[in-house]
Amino acid sequence: MKLNTLSAACLSTLFAMPVMAEEMDHSNMDHSKMNHAQMGHEGMAQHDHSSRADSHAPIGVMGDHTHNEGEWMLSYRYMTMSMTDTLDGTKKVSDDEVLAGFMVAPKSMTMQMHMFGAMYAPSNALTVGFMLPYIENDMKLVMEMPMMGSGMAMPMTMRTNFETQSKGIGDLKAVALYSLFANDTARVHLNMGLSLPTGSIDEKDATAMSGGQDIILPYPMQLGSGTYDVMPGITYNGTQDSYSYGAQLNAVLRTFTNERDYRLGNRYQAQAWAAVPIAQFMSLSIRGDYEQWGNIVGEDSDLNPMMVPTARKDLRAGKQFSTAVGVNFLLPAGNRIALEYEVPVYQDLDGPQLAADPMFTLGWQLVL
Repeated sequence: MKLNTLSAACLSTLFAMPVMAEEMDHSNMDHSKMNHAQMGHEGMAQHDHSSRADSHAPIGVMGDHTHNEGEWMLSYRYMTMSMTDTLDGTKKVSDDEVLAGFMVAPKSMTMQMHMFGAMYAPSNALTVGFMLPYIENDMKLVMEMPMMGSGMAMPMTMRTNFETQSKGIGDLKAVALYSLFANDTARVHLNMGLSLPTGSIDEKDATAMSGGQDIILPYPMQLGSGTYDVMPGITYNGTQDSYSYGAQLNAVLRTFTNERDYRLGNRYQAQAWAAVPIAQFMSLSIRGDYEQWGNIVGEDSDLNPMMVPTARKDLRAGKQFSTAVGVNFLLPAGNRIALEYEVPVYQDLDGPQLAADPMFTLGWQLVL
């Protein structure tokens, strides 16, 4: 914990969902991406457009493709996101307004995620894989305390800035993609996934009011959900001579409650994209992404909901629409590099809650 006088929540990206998240859980950044090779059912002819840079969806899309039988893919993604403004609904609120109802106000948060993945196709119809994130969270907060003293004509307060951090592995995602239809110009597959609770929900740090002792951190600073989460979805990809496009629906459905007696809210996502090859080795893309997530059910009894908004179970829900631009590079020997820059254009949060800033994603993929 870093303190300085004078002078907050998170991502999931995961494979077939929302996270940077849940992880990014926009609290919540289940937040919540993979690449794309062609395929068909067993016995069907394979339709291979993989020599084009736009044969994979933008790097911000996860679980967008299946593979040919016997094919492997290794992947790595780096995602970084920050949160600086506080919203209540769609209205921006100040630290003063937050501190009128709480002793502590989150000022900002940064999240970095390193996502490692592997995919394998035991048949043309089925691709299986996993993704494991390593997450680093950093939140800056301000605390307001009354100043005690005799002879004061008016009550006075003192504000102290401090910082909390958490880092470690997040929840492991096991996924399966099953082809429903494939021809020269269109492909449809089911996304099926299970999130395993490998991420910690016991992260602690010292705060300005803990007297140097580490205490449990609020919900957005935890590294996992603590529950087994079901991740259903469906993906469509279309390819024409001069462009490609696609759409995806998916969800993260929480089951039961974790060992701290709560479960995060369900998440739902709908997105669509289009890409144009400007050379055989390079393509440009645009993407629209809508996400919605619910409040926490149950609560962690070690958190004081009167202390800080991030400890309130009823201040975690929200919805967001973002747009993104990206570029894909097709490199020799099965390598691909991709980048995407995503900007939230609309956010409506059960606040006060930190709002997402633009997110940057860099990815590498190797098909073997």
